[in-house]
Amino acid sequence: MIIFCVLVGLFFTLRTNFLQIRHIKEMVRLLFKGKSSDEGVSSFQALSLALSGRIGVGNISGTATAIAFGGPGAVFWMWVIAFVGAASAFVESTLAQIYKEKQDGEYRGGPAFYIEKGLGWKWYAVIFSIATLIAMAVLMPGVQSNSIAVSIDNAFNIDTTITGIVLVAILALIIFGGIKRIVNVAQFVVPFMALSYLLVALYIVAINFNDIPEVFSLIFTSAFGADSLFGGIIGSAIAWGVKRGLYASEAGQGTGAHPAAAAEVSHPAKQGLVQAFSIYLDVFLVCTATAFMILFSGTYNTIDESTGDYLVQNITGVEEGPGYTQAAVDTVFPGFGSGFVAIALFFFAFTTIMAYYYIAETNLAYLIKGRNSKIALNLLKVILLVATFYGAIKEATLAWTLGDIGLGIMVWLNLIAILLLSKPAFIALKDYDQQKKQGLDPTFNSTKLGIKNADFWANGYEHTDNKENERVS
Repeated sequence: MIIFCVLVGLFFTLRTNFLQIRHIKEMVRLLFKGKSSDEGVSSFQALSLALSGRIGVGNISGTATAIAFGGPGAVFWMWVIAFVGAASAFVESTLAQIYKEKQDGEYRGGPAFYIEKGLGWKWYAVIFSIATLIAMAVLMPGVQSNSIAVSIDNAFNIDTTITGIVLVAILALIIFGGIKRIVNVAQFVVPFMALSYLLVALYIVAINFNDIPEVFSLIFTSAFGADSLFGGIIGSAIAWGVKRGLYASEAGQGTGAHPAAAAEVSHPAKQGLVQAFSIYLDVFLVCTATAFMILFSGTYNTIDESTGDYLVQNITGVEEGPGYTQAAVDTVFPGFGSGFVAIALFFFAFTTIMAYYYIAETNLAYLIKGRNSKIALNLLKVILLVATFYGAIKEATLAWTLGDIGLGIMVWLNLIAILLLSKPAFIALKDYDQQKKQGLDPTFNSTKLGIKNADFWANGYEHTDNKENERVS
């Protein structure tokens, strides 16, 4: 799966002429450009919801574990997979916009929708929806809630059962309020939590300013086996960097495509570019912040998996994972590390569960198409809340195993789909580039471009305000 993810990302990178580099300025410009409507959310709200899903346990635990078993060089390979993964994120999110539809007064879209409309494989779309429902509502919430409960227990000595009850209560208040409440929470919580985390990381780097050349040299030499200490584990550096980079970024997994479809934009490529940039924000900022806190403070060990021996042992009595980050913060703010990381994990993981619910709801809406939707949606909410509580009180190993199973099924199904269906995304990007060269604000017309079954765009883009004006006149 990991090899397939990388190869697909490389193919999309080459096929889109390195859009990750060409369009960085445009990505940033589009972040704050779009506006919400009655049917859709703004580009920034869709980005926030996507980042809710992307920024989670993997950014803290995953990055620390990659350093523990792959050495500092694993960080470089996380950057590499983020770079190629941005192209995969563009393709899946653009496809989600192209094949979106309006359902129950809201924009809906994602892999199930573009599989059915683009490939014409209804059976495959149904399989993806069922797999995603099970993964998002049953298998994966426990990974996030378990990390929250364990970290809070370690930091504040609060029983995991109590944390689970409180977590479920807060989550219920949000998800029973619908998609608008979810995105409203996400657009405020996500920037706040990420900025706070980044500020602590920047402070740690600042007070170790003189070590910047040494740390970067360590990352690059370890990545290619040139460092004497880590030369024997270059394979582990690549494997762990790629694995954890994929887990953290979720590029090509189909998760980011769901909120991308909900955005109100005049051209599908606009949201595709915004979602591609979310990979950069996730890995190059948040994961890198974790890595820098650990490496600049030297609070890590690295283990040779083949022998079990320590290649580097800087700290003792700290388990591989978020404990490295906690120890790093403690070097600057003694006694503050455990509490800070526990709170950061709470926000990161909690908003991820919110995003999981939205993705599950989108796939349920696809399957039932309005039939007894209220009963089905309420049942979905209850199931996800039960799974969240169950994960909080169970062993971490079980939670991660279930999460890996759910994620793996989704990745395979979605990657095959976007590889077969990538042509419309490439057409959309070419059309967007041509209109930009003409000095236009790009709009999309699927009929003129020869893209079939993209019903929403068949007559070109019509903003909600324009439609309202037509009704009034």
